[in-house]
Amino acid sequence: MTTPKRALVIIDVQQEYFDGPLRIEYPPRDKSLARILEVAEAAGRAGLPVVVVQHETPADAPIFAAGSTGWQLHDAVAALVTDSWKPVVKNYSSVFAETGLAAWLREQGVDTVTLVGFMTNNCVLASAAEAEPLGFAVEVLNDATGAINLSNEAGSVTAQQVHETLMALLHSNLAAVADTPTWTAAVTAGEPLPQSNLIASATSPLS
Repeated sequence: MTTPKRALVIIDVQQEYFDGPLRIEYPPRDKSLARILEVAEAAGRAGLPVVVVQHETPADAPIFAAGSTGWQLHDAVAALVTDSWKPVVKNYSSVFAETGLAAWLREQGVDTVTLVGFMTNNCVLASAAEAEPLGFAVEVLNDATGAINLSNEAGSVTAQQVHETLMALLHSNLAAVADTPTWTAAVTAGEPLPQSNLIASATSPLS
C-alpha cells in the first residue's frame, strides 16, 4: 500500500459564510469550523503542506469584495496561519483555476489533496472535479465542509439534502469521503482513505 503524499487545502473559510447571505447551514457552521481547525492542527503535527484559499471578487461586488469584511478569513483560521502555509487567492469556483496551485503541489511532491471548507455545493465540488484530470487523488471531509439551502426556478432543496447528496456523489467517483477522526487516523497510519466507485455505488441497496 502506497502512502499518500497529502496536502491540506482549506477552501474559503471566510466571514461571508458566517455573517453574509451565504451563511453555511449544514453541517452547522460552528461545528464544521471546529472540525476545520482540528484538521489544520492535525496537518501541522503531521508535517503536511497546508494551503489556505480565499475567494475574491472586485471591490464593488456584493460578496467577497476584495478587502471587505466578508472577504476576510474567519478569525479562528487566521490565527492558525503560519509562514509555511501557502496562500491562494482565487476568482473562480475551483482552487485550481488560474491560481498556479497544481504546479505548486507537484513541486511539493503532493499526489493527494484533502479538501475542507466551503461550500460543498460550489467550490469543494468544483475543486474535486478539476483535480481528477490534473492527476491528484482527492479526499473530502464531510464534517469539515458545509452547504447552504437552495431555492430557485429549478426547485428547492435543504442544505442537509445538498450536502449529503453531494457527499454520496463525490464518494462514488471523484473523492474519498470521510469524517475528521477517520482522516486523522489514516494520516497517522500513512494510509489512503477507502473510496467507493460508480459500479459499487450504483448496485448497493439504498439505506
